[in-house]
Amino acid sequence: MIDIESLIRDIPDFPKPGVVFKDITPLLMDAKAIAYCTEELANLTERQHVDKVVGIESRGFFFATLLAKELNAGFVPLRKAGKLPYHTLKEPYLLEYGMDSLEIHEDAISKGDKVVLHDDVLATGGTAQAACKLIEKLGGEIVQCNFLIELSFLRGSDKIRRHDIRSLLTY
Repeated sequence: MIDIESLIRDIPDFPKPGVVFKDITPLLMDAKAIAYCTEELANLTERQHVDKVVGIESRGFFFATLLAKELNAGFVPLRKAGKLPYHTLKEPYLLEYGMDSLEIHEDAISKGDKVVLHDDVLATGGTAQAACKLIEKLGGEIVQCNFLIELSFLRGSDKIRRHDIRSLLTY
């Protein structure tokens, strides 16, 4: 077992005053920690059959691709608007300071695909909620939403509570 919490660095007042940012880059510099987290994220799924792992831009891509490999599934990137080259579906979501949106290729998920949604952090839940809506619009069945870190005090899980939500670390 690796103490992954010791590899998460707190950055006060980033990206704005009053926010304590959970920086995962020290964890990403440790090959054993990467392997450990990948295996543990796969174990969170109880290694059930999964067709696609959807990763949210950008830090969700790190472990979503590794998780897809571990689960013998495809990887689907969810990106901010205007970043994907093919036909897309778009879903807006609310930020503390405005609106943003996520996009997915319209052919990324087939009806009935079993999908794991992954992101590095579950905070307020807006991004994860928008991601779930996109997956479901394409006919995907979300078997789990998993995260490296959940900031439970922000209650983001409330927005996606009808799904199985799992995290390696909870603050």
